[in-house]
Amino acid sequence: MFENIYDVIVVGAGHAGSEAAAAAANMGSKTLLVTMSLQNIAQMSCNPAMGGIAKGQIVREIDALGGYSGIVSDKTAIQFKMLNKSKGPAMWSPRVQSDRMRFAEEWRLMLERTPNLDFYQEMVRGLIIENGKIKGIKTSLGVEIKAKAVVLTNGTFLNGLIHIGEKQFGGGRAGESAAYGITEDLISVGFESGRMKTGTPPRVDGRSLDYSKMHEEKGDEKPEKFSYSDETKPLTIQKSCHMTYTSQDVHDILREGFDRSPMFNGRIKSLGPRYCPSIEDKINRFADKERHQLFVEPEGWNTVEVYVNGFSTSLPEDVQFKALRSVAGFENVKFFRPGYAIEYDYFPPVQLKHTLETKLVEGLYFAGQINGTTGYEEAASQGLMAGINAHLKVHEKEPFILKRDEAYIGVLIDDLITKGTEEPYRMFTSRAEYRTLLRQDNADFRLTPMSHAIGLASDKRMKRIEEKLGKSSAMVEFFKETSVTTDEANPILEAKESAPMAQNDKMFKVFSRPQIELADMVQFNDVRKYIDENAIDEEILEQAYVQVKYSGYIEKERNNADKLTRLEDVRIPEQFDYDKIKSLSYEAKEKFKKIRPVTISQASRISGVSPSDISVLLIYMGR
Repeated sequence: MFENIYDVIVVGAGHAGSEAAAAAANMGSKTLLVTMSLQNIAQMSCNPAMGGIAKGQIVREIDALGGYSGIVSDKTAIQFKMLNKSKGPAMWSPRVQSDRMRFAEEWRLMLERTPNLDFYQEMVRGLIIENGKIKGIKTSLGVEIKAKAVVLTNGTFLNGLIHIGEKQFGGGRAGESAAYGITEDLISVGFESGRMKTGTPPRVDGRSLDYSKMHEEKGDEKPEKFSYSDETKPLTIQKSCHMTYTSQDVHDILREGFDRSPMFNGRIKSLGPRYCPSIEDKINRFADKERHQLFVEPEGWNTVEVYVNGFSTSLPEDVQFKALRSVAGFENVKFFRPGYAIEYDYFPPVQLKHTLETKLVEGLYFAGQINGTTGYEEAASQGLMAGINAHLKVHEKEPFILKRDEAYIGVLIDDLITKGTEEPYRMFTSRAEYRTLLRQDNADFRLTPMSHAIGLASDKRMKRIEEKLGKSSAMVEFFKETSVTTDEANPILEAKESAPMAQNDKMFKVFSRPQIELADMVQFNDVRKYIDENAIDEEILEQAYVQVKYSGYIEKERNNADKLTRLEDVRIPEQFDYDKIKSLSYEAKEKFKKIRPVTISQASRISGVSPSDISVLLIYMGR
């Protein structure tokens, strides 16, 4: 069946695998996507949502690069919200509630329409590695499929073990078996592995809930969308979520089951996500809290299945049921399935290069939860980058690496490669030191030209960017050149409790005032006229507003990034002998030898490396 050698084989068809396969195939590589179940491509194993704080920025970046996640999210959304809108634009984060079944269906249909992409359903049991190079994969039926590059995106399936109370059984996800063999093959050639844990809440029957006892959570009045392309449109109707709370009674019932909890009786020894703890972990760690929020999220337009966000648990199913029935609105709840925890193998990501290629085996790439991350968005972005770089490697082209000042994706990968992780890594805006530059509104400006240059983003996308950039830049210039009178400006300024103008001034200066918002800008006659005459849409107007409002912050951050870029330009030879530098601290020497930083800048970000160690390196290299 597989006589020819594939350019790229992607193992696993979750969010990482789907993006990896799409990217490699769209760039021209003959690609094979192998998964244990073609019915579960891009399955939302946990919550039915995409985006959120920092995660929404990642989805925008994936879309700007030519990935599919943004388009699929738009086409299958049931609600849209821009989070953190009361804060500065660096914090604005888009999020959609998704139709779980339609999300997976749309992903599969988009992949089936992708040229150069083949599919095969079977478990991959091993890897073919010869002389330190990947040569292909071995399946459970003994089929050997050859490839020039392989991307592993195994999610929670590698030796996966599901826990519900005192019961445990092998599985990679509810109703699906675990994957065996790959971990053992990787360890045999020298890889280090570890175990991580994640959990998921019970799913319940929405018909059994009393929503009148909950707070309704509606979507935005003017919903936006994820994708920068014109393939999708914003929602015109939306479905509400709801919010309720736990109570002391609920907590007391949950504590009754602690002696049967795998988290507390020692069955689970691995670490779970710090920022998405289980309900039992919450009431244990935050014992002073009288209640915790629960978000009641519909799984789609037509299904009655509901996801109980905030109630992730591995407690016995009878305890879960009894506790939930004490929650307001859940008095008559019926379960579709109980929550569970899952343990799985991962490989500390310091064993990777910035391309996500492994250091030990040439042509082998890791993406997603295998690298110790958590979240659909984090996984999808790694898959995209691994797919891109696998294609570039096979075709003997320069690798594609995003820097920390270019994308959240660059921050994510650099954190993993440089610092590693011992608990599931989740992206936050606070992890990005250049977050004013890395906003959700400008991901296309930042990344589409780069993606177009390597052959992924389409000519149509590039043309759209050039038009948008031209219009927003022209509008900013209009603000700099056009004056407003005191007669027109002062009533607006006084209404916003901003000091009145003593004389006429340029719009740019007036709009830079902290009290002035986008809605205030469009009250000026010349602005409204400019919008009408130049067909300025909401997207361009918002972009111009941010450029005016935060120009000082943006310029300062850009200058800081440029200074640090100089250290990025100081490269360290691949086989550099750190032992010959006597002045280096012992810890720095050990970390440098293990991680093998590519540049001085990367070396400076390694945990345990001091500024004096970096000074020694710079002096030794003639800097």
